[in-house]
Amino acid sequence: MLAFFGRLFSKPKDASPEIDPMRKFLIVGLGNIGPKYHNTRHNIGFKILDHLAEQEDLVFEPNKLGDTATYKFKGRTFILLKPSTFMNLSGKAVNYWMQKEKIRTSNLLIITDDLNLPFGTIRLKTKGSDGGHNGLKDIQAQLKTVGYPRFRFGISNEFSKGRQVDYVLGEWSEEEESQMKERLDTSVELIKSFGTAGVSITMNTFNGK
Repeated sequence: MLAFFGRLFSKPKDASPEIDPMRKFLIVGLGNIGPKYHNTRHNIGFKILDHLAEQEDLVFEPNKLGDTATYKFKGRTFILLKPSTFMNLSGKAVNYWMQKEKIRTSNLLIITDDLNLPFGTIRLKTKGSDGGHNGLKDIQAQLKTVGYPRFRFGISNEFSKGRQVDYVLGEWSEEEESQMKERLDTSVELIKSFGTAGVSITMNTFNGK
């Protein structure tokens, strides 16, 4: 009889163990979907996550409000998200996946382009304003906080007056392309450090590199 009740209430052998929320991270690369935006400056968030996926042999799959892939590293689980909502509505996808995966705000990392930083400069911050970036503006509105980690990748501001949109939606120069792989490698290392060493150590290690 006891054996019967034991079998009745025991968990199935194939039940997946729950992931410790402290060890689960949502890494969001911002960008716009579609081939015309693939290699544009505004899509550096997508580009960095694609580089990580290529290095680790991961495959992004279409999912609700974005393409996702799961990366496991040193006991941590990284959920990689490329929103399919277009840049200006990025917050909708971020909020949905945070709720779905029960991600703490401190374990969220948003990867975005930054016009105020020289090309390839990387800067990690735990909070801040949207800086006029429409993707960050929507995330802030959806999450109702500016206190979430963001990883800014410099794209510089080498554009003439009135040409900002053309510039951010333009493709990388040959000189930028020649330096891109090293910058992407460093960006991937930052993501891994964020999840394993913590935000403070990662800021000290990578900011300004």
